[in-house]
Amino acid sequence: MRREIAVLIIGLLVYMTMWVGPSAAQAPATIKIGAVVPLTGRYASGGAQVKAGYEFAVEDINRAGGVLVTTFGRKFPLELVLLDDESDAVKTVARLETLLSSHQVTAYLGGFGSDLHAAAASIAEKNKVPYLGVAFALHKIHQQGFKYLFSPFPKSPDITREVYRFLNATLPDAQRPKRVAIFKERTDWGAEIADLWAIRGKEFGYSAVAVEDYAIGTRDFSDVILRVKATGADAVFGVPTPPDGINLVRQMKQLAFNAKMYLLIRASDGVVWPQNLGKDGDFVMLAPGWHNAMKYPGVTELNEKHQRAFGRPADVITGPAYASVQILADAIARAGAIDRAKIRDALVATQMQTVMGPVRFRADGTGMVGVAFLQWQRGRQELVWPKEFATAKLQYPALPWDQR
Repeated sequence: MRREIAVLIIGLLVYMTMWVGPSAAQAPATIKIGAVVPLTGRYASGGAQVKAGYEFAVEDINRAGGVLVTTFGRKFPLELVLLDDESDAVKTVARLETLLSSHQVTAYLGGFGSDLHAAAASIAEKNKVPYLGVAFALHKIHQQGFKYLFSPFPKSPDITREVYRFLNATLPDAQRPKRVAIFKERTDWGAEIADLWAIRGKEFGYSAVAVEDYAIGTRDFSDVILRVKATGADAVFGVPTPPDGINLVRQMKQLAFNAKMYLLIRASDGVVWPQNLGKDGDFVMLAPGWHNAMKYPGVTELNEKHQRAFGRPADVITGPAYASVQILADAIARAGAIDRAKIRDALVATQMQTVMGPVRFRADGTGMVGVAFLQWQRGRQELVWPKEFATAKLQYPALPWDQR
C-alpha cells in the first residue's frame, strides 16, 4: 500500500510540474541587456547621451516592476551591462563578444556612429542576438540581409529626402540655397549620404556644385574650403565627426567662406558644440531624429529626470536611446519568454508609441520614424521641423562670420 501511495504521489508531482511550466530554478534573477557605447574617443559626447537614455529607461521600467515574462508568470527587472568601446570599431566587436560570453546577455544595445554600428551589426547577426541601435543613419548596413538588426532612427534616404522637402516647404523659391557643397567623409556613411544628397537634390531643384572628400581626422581643410568657396556654394552639407566638424567651422571662418546654410549632422549633436565654438556654432543645423519639445507620451517625465541629473532637458540622442529600451522591453513582454529568437520575432511585429513617437520596423530592420531638423540658435538647439513641434523658426540666411 505504501509503495502504491508513493508512486501516486510521484505521478501527481510530475503532472503538476508539466502544468506549472519552468521551475523557479530556471528563472534568471534579471533580464540582462548588453550595451557597447563610446564613452571616450571621438564619439564620447554622443555616447554620453546614449548612455543616459539607456540608464533612465531601465530605471523607469524597473521602478514600474520590470518586464512581465509569461513563461515564468512574473515580472523581471532589466539589468544593463554597459561597456566602453573607446570609439574604436575593433573594440566594439570585442566588447560585444564579452557581453555574450561573460554575461550571457539577452539582447544588445548599440552606441553612436555608423562605423561602430556597422561592426556591431555583423557580430549580433553571427551570435543571433537581437540588436537595437540609434544614432546611426547608414542605410547600407540594413541591405545585407541581417535578421537581428533593428534601428528606430532615420536613415540616409529619409534624411536626404526630408531636408529638401523641409527647405521647399519653409523658404520661397527665390530665397532657397540652390547651390550645395557637400563635404564627403571617406567612410561608408559619408559616401552614401553625399551621393544621395547629390541625386535627390536634382529631383527637388538643387545642384551639387561641389563634392569634396576628406579623411576622418583631417586637421587642415583649407584646400577643400577654398575650392568650395570658388564654386559660389550657398549651402554646406556634411556628416563630420565632432572634432572634424569643429575644425571645419573654425577654418571656414578663417577663410571667410560664408554660406547661407550649414547642415553638419552628427558633429553638432553634442552639447559641447557651443562650448567649443561659441557664436560660430550658431546657424548650424542637425538631424538627430528627436528633440525634447516633441509632444509624445513620457517626454515630459524624461525631461524632468534629465533636468534633475544634468541641469537641462533631455539631449537629442537621449530620447531615441530611451525609446530603444522601451521597444526592447515591449518585445520581451510580447515574446513571453527570455528567448533571443522569440524576442527577435516580436521586434519584427513592433507597433507602439515611444518617447520619439510611433515606431514600426520595415522588413530590413529600418525604423518607420519621423525626421527632425534642429538648428543652433544663440547657443541652444531649437527644433525647426516638423512644424507642429517647432520651438523656433529657421534662422536664414546665416549671418556672415564677421557679423556675429
